Amino acid sequence: MATVAIQLRRLGWRARRRRAEAESFLEAEFEREALGAERLRVLVLIIVIGAGLSLSVISPAFISGDIARAFHGGARSFVQWRVGVLLVLVAYLVAERVRLSHFIKSGRRIPPLYRYFSALVETSCPTVELLVAAAYIDPVAALSMPPVFIYPLFIALSALRLNFRLSVFTGAVAAFEYTLVALVFAGRGGQEMNPLLMSAPVHVLKGVALLALGVVTGLVGLQIRRRMLDSFRLAGERERVVDTFGRHVSPAVVDKLLERGAGLRSEKRNVCVMFLDIRDFTSFAERRHPEEVVEYLESLFGFMIEIVNRHHGIINKFLGDGFMAVFGAPFSEGRDSANAVGAAREILARVEEEVARGNVLPTRVGIGLHAGEAVTGSIGSTLRQEYTVIGDVVNLAARIEQLNKQIGSQLLVSEAVWNEARGEVPEGATPMGHVPVKGREAPTRIYKVA
Repeated sequence: MATVAIQLRRLGWRARRRRAEAESFLEAEFEREALGAERLRVLVLIIVIGAGLSLSVISPAFISGDIARAFHGGARSFVQWRVGVLLVLVAYLVAERVRLSHFIKSGRRIPPLYRYFSALVETSCPTVELLVAAAYIDPVAALSMPPVFIYPLFIALSALRLNFRLSVFTGAVAAFEYTLVALVFAGRGGQEMNPLLMSAPVHVLKGVALLALGVVTGLVGLQIRRRMLDSFRLAGERERVVDTFGRHVSPAVVDKLLERGAGLRSEKRNVCVMFLDIRDFTSFAERRHPEEVVEYLESLFGFMIEIVNRHHGIINKFLGDGFMAVFGAPFSEGRDSANAVGAAREILARVEEEVARGNVLPTRVGIGLHAGEAVTGSIGSTLRQEYTVIGDVVNLAARIEQLNKQIGSQLLVSEAVWNEARGEVPEGATPMGHVPVKGREAPTRIYKVA
């Protein structure tokens, strides 16, 4: 018992370490996805600002009449300034996208201060455009020009940063800069201007709306972030389960493991262990090409795996010319020994059937079953894990299988399996008495089922 307790503690410590490694790996993968979303955000901005730049370049052809007079003869100069500002912004965004690509390739994280600096620079561009416009037209009229509508664009796209604080910061910068500029401009408006355009409360409310938009966008980004993390965790957990238990585990077993959250923890369980060996495999492999050997094994293991899965067992490991299967772990259906006997008998019957049909070469197999207590759990690292079953039950099941050669049988079970699976064992089963088992001092009571 002390040895079992030590094994459990060791497996538990390894499991906690693997969970920490997996969480760290998950964060790194999420950071890569976040950088990809950030790069997409910058690309959208480049396209939008680029479109605005193109319109600015061709706009002088459409400036005439009242529009030209509103600029007091400086329309072309204004357009030149605006084109210059947009060119600088596009160049900055292109450089930022290149930098993001570098971060993605190198696997490095973006420094938090750099993200805040980037948000400040981008969100300040509409403010710069407003200041340029105010130098050519009535300052209050400038507050109705397109640059004002760019603030919400920067705020909305900040959702792709997947960072609540950054979105709120973007909204706060837009709100502060717009409100400050608007209050200054409102005091310089002419008397002919609509009083509402010069009303300080109106502009303050617009600033509050920009801040609120930043908060709402941040909440949206936060939800996206949480859902992405949950999706990554679920996908990672599914992949970890499949890697741990093998690609041959049925999807139903994987779904149950994910639903119950069991199977990877270290624990003591009562299990029934099956060892299956293909007779005369060594001599067969010597006379065949490797491709033929693999094809032969696949023709057998294909239906054997399906049978084990259908009887609520899992293939724990392949042994070249056979495999070890476990019934009762990672979870039990309550009839583990009966399920194991049922699977073993069906495998023997199916082998005879496939041989008779000519689907596989003439084949004989030996199967040994034993039931008892074992320590189960996964061992390995984040990159590679394996579900293991540790205990005397495993060793004895392997020894019982080897007795098939000595006795001339195909299916032997221990007394523990016999007692637990009476309804599944046929009446023709033969008690073999206490049989000496290699590596054990006391003989073991064995029953011949086939």
